[in-house]
Amino acid sequence: MTKNALDTVQINFDASSLWLMNIILGLVMFGVALEIAVPDLKKIWKSPKPLLVGVLSQFLLLPLVTFILVYILKPIPSIALGMFMVAACPGGNISNFISYLAKANTALSISLTAVATLMAIVMTPLNFHFWSMLYPPSIPLIREISINSLEMVELVSLILGLPLIAGLYVHHVAPTLAMKLSRILKTVSLFFFISLVFIALYKNLDIFKNYILYVFWIVLIHNFLAFATGFSVSKVFGLSKADTRAITIETGIQNSGLGLLLIFTFFKGLGGMALLAAFWGIWHMVSGLLLATFWNFSNLEKRLKI
Repeated sequence: MTKNALDTVQINFDASSLWLMNIILGLVMFGVALEIAVPDLKKIWKSPKPLLVGVLSQFLLLPLVTFILVYILKPIPSIALGMFMVAACPGGNISNFISYLAKANTALSISLTAVATLMAIVMTPLNFHFWSMLYPPSIPLIREISINSLEMVELVSLILGLPLIAGLYVHHVAPTLAMKLSRILKTVSLFFFISLVFIALYKNLDIFKNYILYVFWIVLIHNFLAFATGFSVSKVFGLSKADTRAITIETGIQNSGLGLLLIFTFFKGLGGMALLAAFWGIWHMVSGLLLATFWNFSNLEKRLKI
């Protein structure tokens, strides 16, 4: 099979698995929102610079950097669409956990996840359509599939927006219960989501084995540039170390689960898109943990020198 065959290959993912993914993503978002206290959000809004830099990094700079990378690498159209989809998604829920491990500003990380999630209702479909239509090789695929942007907005609202609002409300009325539920939900839902990704890959093992080396390097470069984008823009705006780490992590760890759901729903599991988003979902956990470990090791070295 040639690389271009990925533009026509479809990843197997049945309707019941798709519904399960909908529910799991909703629970993941609900679990994240349960941790958000309104006073914490108010503190962030009183000094909004780090939040605005994070939004700039995630919704403007990362899609732009992705577009430049696509033009340099010239991947096959379905892989390019997968890259645009991942870049258009908000930060992933595991970013809050990685921020905690990296001794980043966890309150900023959670606030960015919340704000980016609400913005994603409009920005994810908008960014994806805008940048993918600027890359000529991907235009025929987009036209052939004829995505309904309004339907995409509705789905993102249901999967991300409603659970976020519900989680904020529960935390407001019962904070102790919310924190207990959050720990359980985030762990359980993340486990089930990772299991679903592996099941999808296992059911399509031949496709995965044939193309993994091609996708592997693209995801590594793309993910590295995502982290570098968040880090660079934070430094340019003179943010603190903790804020810089939070924005770096939020930009480098994307909600690839949402990307996969949109790919299976609107693109019928288009091979290149699904493979790239699925591998990104696995790799960004590894790269995030490596980055947190590196930062912690650097801190330890400085303390030992003192």
